[in-house]
Amino acid sequence: MAHYTTADQIDLTAVADRYGLTGASLTPLSGGAANSSFRLASDQGEYVLTSLDNHDEGSAATLARHTRALHHLGIPTSEVVPTTDGSLIAPISDRLLMVKKWIGGTVRQPLPLAFLTEAGELLARLHTLAPEADGLEDVPAGSRRLSSEHLAAIPGFVDQEFAQWLTSRLDRVRVAEADSLRAPCLIHGDLFDDNVIVRDDGGLSVLDWETISLDDPLLDLGMAAVGLAQDEAGLLDTDRLHTLLGGYEKRRPLTARDRALLPLEIEHAALIIAFHRYHRHNVRFPNPERATYHRAMVRFTESVTRRV
Repeated sequence: MAHYTTADQIDLTAVADRYGLTGASLTPLSGGAANSSFRLASDQGEYVLTSLDNHDEGSAATLARHTRALHHLGIPTSEVVPTTDGSLIAPISDRLLMVKKWIGGTVRQPLPLAFLTEAGELLARLHTLAPEADGLEDVPAGSRRLSSEHLAAIPGFVDQEFAQWLTSRLDRVRVAEADSLRAPCLIHGDLFDDNVIVRDDGGLSVLDWETISLDDPLLDLGMAAVGLAQDEAGLLDTDRLHTLLGGYEKRRPLTARDRALLPLEIEHAALIIAFHRYHRHNVRFPNPERATYHRAMVRFTESVTRRV
């Protein structure tokens, strides 16, 4: 099973000392598929403290640097708080900790339709940033896609029906993408509703940049469609999709060819998520309660073909 940090495992005295805080207290926050986060209250203000449980020191520092760069470039996201000596990551008691300013607001699941226009516009803003901006020079290329190691694991899945379905669909996507990729840009790679905060002032902030990469903007739009454009049954909701796209095109219009290829990239994104759900809950960290989570993406993928 995956291991996560609990509040009693945080050396709060050491944290307060590293960040120059007094009157500090911690409250666990729900959510977070890869790390453990806490609300950190202090006399100096409120923050989010995250234990980067699935990172080494190098990748933790990279995540913090990317997050800080995006904030400086005007993307509404978390503001990383440095330690008193200017470090963006604090190694304390064998844990790698990052502190960010608290964003007042709520995570709403599903994200209400009224916010999808702004969500689309935010994604377009990201896609128009210069990839070589300060702090983003080392963003990896294509890392949200399934790697050769991922693909090699599929034939060994116990659920052979799913393995064959996934292989067939991925082969079809690969052939269709062969001569249709667009110029790469910065992508979020995981714009799901649990990574979006509806702020108290009515705007949106985007969280969690662990999957940032340089890639085809349509794949990122496809991932956002998977994350934000599902109906109550978990199928593609075309009204939600069109609202998301309307916001996106306010800043970054799509060509007719882009629109024709978008269903393929929505399917591609769903296949990536399906793989990771199966691999995580059935191979890496077997969990009987979540062993069938990937099937929701099978149903979603089939709905893309029917509804777009």
